[in-house]
Amino acid sequence: MAQEIERKFLVRGDYWRQEAAGQRLRQGYLSSDPERVVRVRSIDDKAWLTIKGQTRGISRSEYEYQIPPEDAASMLNELCLQPTIDKTRYRIALAGHVWEVDEFHGANRGLVVAEIELEDENEAFERPEWLGEEVSGDPRYFNSNLIAHPFSEWG
Repeated sequence: MAQEIERKFLVRGDYWRQEAAGQRLRQGYLSSDPERVVRVRSIDDKAWLTIKGQTRGISRSEYEYQIPPEDAASMLNELCLQPTIDKTRYRIALAGHVWEVDEFHGANRGLVVAEIELEDENEAFERPEWLGEEVSGDPRYFNSNLIAHPFSEWG
């Protein structure tokens, strides 16, 4: 079984922008049920279908399959919950890990989060200076929840 162990943090300031180029992506959800999230993601001319199990702590099962980009476009436009997620992803290598910094657009504009995937829940990692509060356990920051409750509507 594939497993994802991920920690998520808010990002402070803009210093991180100097460290990486971004890539625009679009993703949508066929299911946002917390027990089985099914996501479609499209980046440039590639696309994936991802199935994730229920989060337990900072871990969950994850299965990902590449799919034809035309199929992804149809699913994103016709089958996924709307609106879809629009964001730019930046990859930043630091001390043996790769941070993924997501800058959201559209209804989630203003939200910037950083994620790090780990081999073990207790794995140590270097914290970059632009890293803010940890939000790993806060469901408001799950991409699947940002569709129904976009960042721009938070009070």
